[in-house]
Amino acid sequence: MAKLSGIFLLLTIVVAAAVPQAQGLRVESWATRLKAKKETVTNLQFYFHDTLSGKNPSAVRVAQAADSNKSPTLFGAVMMADDPLTEGPDPNSKLLGRAQGIYASACQEELGLLMAMSFSFTDGIYNGSSISILGKNPALNAVREMPIVGGTSLFRLARGYALAHTHWMDFTTGDAIVGYNVTVVH
Repeated sequence: MAKLSGIFLLLTIVVAAAVPQAQGLRVESWATRLKAKKETVTNLQFYFHDTLSGKNPSAVRVAQAADSNKSPTLFGAVMMADDPLTEGPDPNSKLLGRAQGIYASACQEELGLLMAMSFSFTDGIYNGSSISILGKNPALNAVREMPIVGGTSLFRLARGYALAHTHWMDFTTGDAIVGYNVTVVH
């Protein structure tokens, strides 16, 4: 009887040790661990042209709160944008891509915009690649920092930050040209 108990105990220990290994094999059948390449840091500099006026605006208001027009910060206004990104501040300079997405006035005390934008590039080696910005843009500050939270193609798994500074703004129309200096780790 003691010999049978010993065999049963040994068998229980072997089975208990094998179950986690078998479960680990099942996990690996649907997941593969890849070795990461060395990360690249890319610096991009371009200009964002946000045009609200004229016959062909690049940004339009798509929603607003009942009191948005009474608010000094336009709190609650939501804009949809398809803004050109250019090499220089001149609107006729080389087109590098488009800033597509939404921005909304999200602050009651300052002109603070919530930016949810994809900067999609159409030039050179970055053609077909994009970076995504999601964060607050305190638009009247001299320099604003916003996070890069992702990207596609060459910028897959991107993270980083964008520094924006207003190059020119027409306070009557809301039209603006904003310089961007972007650091992307990918």
